[in-house]
Amino acid sequence: MFSREQYIAAAEAYLRGVERRIEAGLNPAVASVASVFISRWDVAISGKAPVELSNRLGIAIAQRTYKAYLELVASRRFQRAANAGARAQRLLWASTGTKDPKAPDTLYVKALAAPFTINTMPENTLKAFADHGDVGELLAADGGDCEKVLASFTKAGIAVDGLAAQLQNEGAASFVKSWNDLMTCVESKSAAMRKAS
Repeated sequence: MFSREQYIAAAEAYLRGVERRIEAGLNPAVASVASVFISRWDVAISGKAPVELSNRLGIAIAQRTYKAYLELVASRRFQRAANAGARAQRLLWASTGTKDPKAPDTLYVKALAAPFTINTMPENTLKAFADHGDVGELLAADGGDCEKVLASFTKAGIAVDGLAAQLQNEGAASFVKSWNDLMTCVESKSAAMRKAS
């Protein structure tokens, strides 16, 4: 996922499923994550926004999404489900390796530290953080300055909502291609094993 709106849609679907399990008398403690991709935002607009906005779009999107996550977890609807045994769907920050060689290699890790989230950083980023990273302030529960930053991108001519849809479509196509490549590999190896036996 690439935006607050995409996250909310996924979170709503998850919560509806949990509520159906509760209604059916089934265990509602279903583990789930909602993956939000971060650095792809900044790669997509590289060279298209003012220098002072470099590597800030992905973080602003994450701030906005984290605020929505906390609002959902604090809602009466989720609290009713939690009282019945439901677990909160966790936010997972994906694509958190820094792509811009001029930016700190721990940029997204430091900026996205927040309770109840998961960061699937690449190995090189993990090693860099272990070597010289530090956890600064945690993500602000109120979204911090995300709306101001996002307004700056809009003013600079970046259509954030349109870019979110584009990134989602490209991401989905990439995952479908990876899946198809994997299935082709499995079929090929299965055929070779059948031939050999």
